Amino acid sequence: MSAVAFTLAIFVVITAVATALFRDVLSAIVVFGAYSLGMAIIYTFLLAPDVAMTEAAIGAGVTTILLLLTIARTTRPTSERTFERINVPAALAAGAFLVVTMVGILPHMYEVGDPTAPVWSNAEVTQHYLESTYADTGVQNAVTAVLAAYRGFDTFGEAVVVFAAGVAVLTVLKREVFT
Repeated sequence: MSAVAFTLAIFVVITAVATALFRDVLSAIVVFGAYSLGMAIIYTFLLAPDVAMTEAAIGAGVTTILLLLTIARTTRPTSERTFERINVPAALAAGAFLVVTMVGILPHMYEVGDPTAPVWSNAEVTQHYLESTYADTGVQNAVTAVLAAYRGFDTFGEAVVVFAAGVAVLTVLKREVFT
């Protein structure tokens, strides 16, 4: 693992923990936006620019804006009693379980670009999709063709979920404006 990847991983872990521990909602939202940007950079480093752009746009952009609009249009609690009932032993146990799981799994993962990784070792499947997507779909970009044609129902389902969430947010915000 390179120094850049290690630094990014540490940054993401620190921002994730800070998001969970901050008692001020505004601070948590700002740090969560930084976490999303860190994840977008990691996805770019892992050669997944489509996922990186989605994380940057939705995670850091739209979600942060919607959370900020939500706290701007609602009232803040006068006391911090809302957060007093944190079960520290359970939180530490869950964190320890996550760390042990990651330490056990990470050494067995393939390096980025490893030619022995399953996606590369079965090159005939990859080559089939690269060669036949244009003939099958008429779409020149292989990623777009796979998302639109081969995974069409999945992509449609994701679009329906995003649309429903947008309608729900607009309904809630509109209701807050008129009350």
